[in-house]
Amino acid sequence: MAAELLEIVDFLRRHAPFEELPEEALHRAVATIEVAYFKAGSEILRLGETVDALHVIRSGAVEVFRRNGELYNRLSEGGFFGEFGLLRNGKIRFPARALEDTLVYLLPAACFHQLFDQYELFADCVEVEDRTRLHQAVSRHADTNVLMSAPVRLLMTGQPALVSATASVREAAQRLGAGGGSALLVVDDQGQGQALVGIITDRDIRSRLVAEGLDYDTPVAAIMTRKLISVDADRLVFEAMLAMLRHNIHHLPVLQHGKPLGIIDQGDIIRYESQNSLFVVRRIFRQTSVDELAKLSGDVAACFGRMVTEGGSPRMIGSAMAVIGRSFKQRLLELAEGVLGPPPIPYCFLALGSMARDEQVLSSDQDNAMILDDRYDPAEHGAYFEQLAYFVCDGLNACGYHNCSGGIMATNPRWRKPMRVWREYFDHWIANPTPESLLHSAIFFDLQGVWGETVWADQLHRYVLEQSKNSPKLLACMARNALSRKPPLGFFKGFVMEADGRHSNSINIKRRGSAPLIELIRVHALAVGSEALNSFDRLDDVIAADILPRGRGRDLKDALEFIVMVRNRHQALDLDAAREPDNNIEPDNLSEFERKHLKDAFQLLSDAQKFLRYRYTPSRAAIS
Repeated sequence: MAAELLEIVDFLRRHAPFEELPEEALHRAVATIEVAYFKAGSEILRLGETVDALHVIRSGAVEVFRRNGELYNRLSEGGFFGEFGLLRNGKIRFPARALEDTLVYLLPAACFHQLFDQYELFADCVEVEDRTRLHQAVSRHADTNVLMSAPVRLLMTGQPALVSATASVREAAQRLGAGGGSALLVVDDQGQGQALVGIITDRDIRSRLVAEGLDYDTPVAAIMTRKLISVDADRLVFEAMLAMLRHNIHHLPVLQHGKPLGIIDQGDIIRYESQNSLFVVRRIFRQTSVDELAKLSGDVAACFGRMVTEGGSPRMIGSAMAVIGRSFKQRLLELAEGVLGPPPIPYCFLALGSMARDEQVLSSDQDNAMILDDRYDPAEHGAYFEQLAYFVCDGLNACGYHNCSGGIMATNPRWRKPMRVWREYFDHWIANPTPESLLHSAIFFDLQGVWGETVWADQLHRYVLEQSKNSPKLLACMARNALSRKPPLGFFKGFVMEADGRHSNSINIKRRGSAPLIELIRVHALAVGSEALNSFDRLDDVIAADILPRGRGRDLKDALEFIVMVRNRHQALDLDAAREPDNNIEPDNLSEFERKHLKDAFQLLSDAQKFLRYRYTPSRAAIS
């Protein structure tokens, strides 16, 4: 078989619905395949026309639509379409259009029907319409969204695909071919057990061995990827997805008790999570200008709306939206350095607030800052980092992340300082808590490095935690600050509305609900020395420290989840109505279910604030 056909065989055996076909059937199918190219924006399939082939995407991206023009799905490499028409009278039922320049493999209808009739697994994979409808129905209920709350180990089947670091690349390639996979975990079998030391993929073999002209007997260790991102088998499926998004990787090793259990790839994740967040992040890193990035704001809104509609949990949605936000920052920083040149000294760009906590929603301002190397000289380096800050912050504003009204951005020289100055800031805020420093602590205590020397952010975060834990005065003042915003419940547990402005007769669910709850959790987390950033993770540490009355930790989790769920739904409804999403909800627009449980959540917040007042006695704190 010709080399180009062998490449098609290799590609198809890694993707549904061909991955379960016998070799003979796969080779027979490939012999019939034709290749087609479609420019971005061109029509591939038109409603009602005849379809004569199954379309498999080799590269690029395609949008598939319903009869009414509504977007049905977005597909990328390995995705297939046209199957519904082939199975029903040969007429196009779901039109398709190239979103990017796209290369497509065309499997003729005759071969498609032959495979469909002969191989049950092939037929099961392409006959998915009823299953898709069922998935959409059950995924609207968060408590039945099993795979979003399931551990990664449930995705593991069979034995892990391993290869020794001393094996030849030839052996690795043979093992990949025999197993039909695209990656192997590399282990060091010279010592006790099998320690994971790297990963090798078919792409590594092509780019690091074949392209470099190396011998096929080269040891695997010479071309493997050593810097590994992995996930524990007991972590949740959506956490694995976020790790792949955050680090822009295609294969994720899974470990159990430190030993390799297997590999999951993006195809595994896509089966259990809306494809949109993966798709948006992928597109962010392909854009070459701020203008191109700004055009993706509609995709971000659509991603958010779809996750809400499909029953994504608040934690999953917040994490996915934060990853998307950080990806915008990372790409803008790449573009900025491309324009301005490499930085004269090392730096770390910080995400602050909700983005750092993995709790972002759609209508969020940008909060960011920079840690500069201690060699920073304003006269020598100041102009570069000022231009860098404006490039990124203006770019974020263009992409829908509005400028912070309080000026908490890297464009403010106050928040663009060397590490030694940042330590001085926190030392002062912790030792002398004032209304202004408490406002800053609500933002800067939640920080994460997104670019550059990100380890500096971890070092500063640990320093802040150590200093805060030993400052009862700071905790008391932060507790008092967390008590300044009460939940919107009246004496008879009716809702208390905003009294003035254009949002009168509504409730600001962020200012009166999620924000005071997050602040309250932060105080407890600092008190127990929790290193977590996410509020749900912080609550886990607080519960483990046993400082709350029994059952209160679980209650706070439920309250936060429900408040954010209502907030997400409200913003999704704003999107549907072509309104600018905000945080103000009108009780008349709530269902009876939401009204009842929102009152319960606010009552739990009220009770938790009473306990906070008791535990940290903020009334004794002197705030100058």
